[in-house]
Amino acid sequence: METLQLQSTQFRAEREDSWYELESLVGRAERRGLRNLTRDELERLPTLYRSAVSSLSVARAISLDRNTLDYLEDLARRSYVVMYTVKTPLLTAAVNFIWYGFPRTVRRRWRQLALSTAVLVAAIFCGYVLVSSDPEAYYSIVPEEFASAHDPGASTESLRDILYPPQFRESDEEAETDAEAGSLQVFASILFTRNFKIGLLCIGLGFAAAAPVFYLLFYNGLLLGAIGAIYSSHGLGPDFWAWVLPHGVTELGAVCLCGMAGMVLGQAVVFPEKEGRLETLAARGRELAYVTVGALIMFLIAAVIESFFRQLVQDIVIRWTLAGITLVMWVCFFCFAGRGHKSATRG
Repeated sequence: METLQLQSTQFRAEREDSWYELESLVGRAERRGLRNLTRDELERLPTLYRSAVSSLSVARAISLDRNTLDYLEDLARRSYVVMYTVKTPLLTAAVNFIWYGFPRTVRRRWRQLALSTAVLVAAIFCGYVLVSSDPEAYYSIVPEEFASAHDPGASTESLRDILYPPQFRESDEEAETDAEAGSLQVFASILFTRNFKIGLLCIGLGFAAAAPVFYLLFYNGLLLGAIGAIYSSHGLGPDFWAWVLPHGVTELGAVCLCGMAGMVLGQAVVFPEKEGRLETLAARGRELAYVTVGALIMFLIAAVIESFFRQLVQDIVIRWTLAGITLVMWVCFFCFAGRGHKSATRG
């Protein structure tokens, strides 16, 4: 035991000066970045790192005490991170994600996105046609929480009051109309929550060969088309879509992106690449992290538009204008953002 302690003490005495120097440089680099080091210190850093790694290797070979080994292992790990890991500032990382990684990943999977969008649009059309031709079909499509105040028996005035709630009241006699208009907020909240859940489910259920993804997209579109048909039957079709689309372009776009992600995962399950199913799923999962986070950001943007714009603006022309501007902006973003950036994610 005494021999081992003497050996450890001698070993440290011969090398610990270089360890402490390396620890000092690493500590400064961790706190303030490598730019804080002088040119001479930057040139010395690799030499000190190799010396520390060599010391660790020798310490393991001769079975030095545990404290010395722990110290050297920690020092080597910290030095490696400082030297070989590029630390990107948070703001820069966020910009790289939003402007480069997210749109480039979507462009690589444009076929699945086109299919996801086609399923949703076709379902909206089917729901609209079905309820327009048979209003009773509305009750078999739309769940109870959506049907309130929007069913085929609603009057034109009640539907109009839902889309255009009066901002000012002159008497308490209109309290009933206020309550009726308040159902707009309930409907909007339920619709957003439902779309958000469906988006997450599309991603999560992609592992089931993507079959549930098609069902979720189709049923969600069917429901929206059925409700739109009720408003159209009262001559309020353009007004209803002007109410939905300013935030709906972003919100439904996020749903389509989630559907795309689910389809990509389903494809990886059914048609794995040569490296195997698990490896293919792992690679697709890392890639689609961009889409998942990006879709969540889009849901948040839709919520902001839904919460403020719709309450402040009731002019149908302005609503349609915002919907059009939003659509053009998202199309341009996904088509052109991040092109030519070398550090974007690999496909």
